[in-house]
Amino acid sequence: MQLVIDSATAACSVALIDGDALIDERHELVGRGHAERLVPMIAELLGGRRPEAILVDCGPGSFTGVRVGLAAAHGLAIGWRVPLLGFSSLAVIAAAAQGGGNEYAVALHGGHGQLFVQTYGREPLSPRDALRSMLPQEAAAEIRAETIYGSGAEALVSARGHGLAIDALPRAADARLLPEILRSLEPRPIYGRAPDAKPVLSDAAGGVEGPMP
Repeated sequence: MQLVIDSATAACSVALIDGDALIDERHELVGRGHAERLVPMIAELLGGRRPEAILVDCGPGSFTGVRVGLAAAHGLAIGWRVPLLGFSSLAVIAAAAQGGGNEYAVALHGGHGQLFVQTYGREPLSPRDALRSMLPQEAAAEIRAETIYGSGAEALVSARGHGLAIDALPRAADARLLPEILRSLEPRPIYGRAPDAKPVLSDAAGGVEGPMP
């Protein structure tokens, strides 16, 4: 029995799975309330049960949401002494996607007007290109798939002027649909782009020289 934690986007979602079977789940749209809702939701789901392993969404998505989920997962894994692995928010949306042909894409809002985008293929489910963070206009020029899933699907399709947009967010229960290779990632953040803050250099006297190039 495996506990799945997903708080990388506006959804706060947890599930108990056994291989590809769903035992139980909780899924809510909480916006920015992950820190307050996640641990009580896990306790409610478990009801005294103790999982044998933990699987966590590593992102990309909300910086805070990703960190909240990973912190909870690491803390529980240490306390229970159970294995911890990760998966991508884009991959779990791709795994749950119905239709869209043999090749389709996932787009999530990534802040600063950008989208996290990646193309996937079926049979077996696998990424066809690298994860990228780009403006909708840039994504429209890069992404060839006609069907787009995710919270940023409409923005991408609108920028391109054609295609099918299907709104979707990650759901913990859908992690059971991932092939083993896509749910065996190192449990560390997938940010999808460089940090917004730039480090600064200090001179020998302790002054600040300015941002690094």
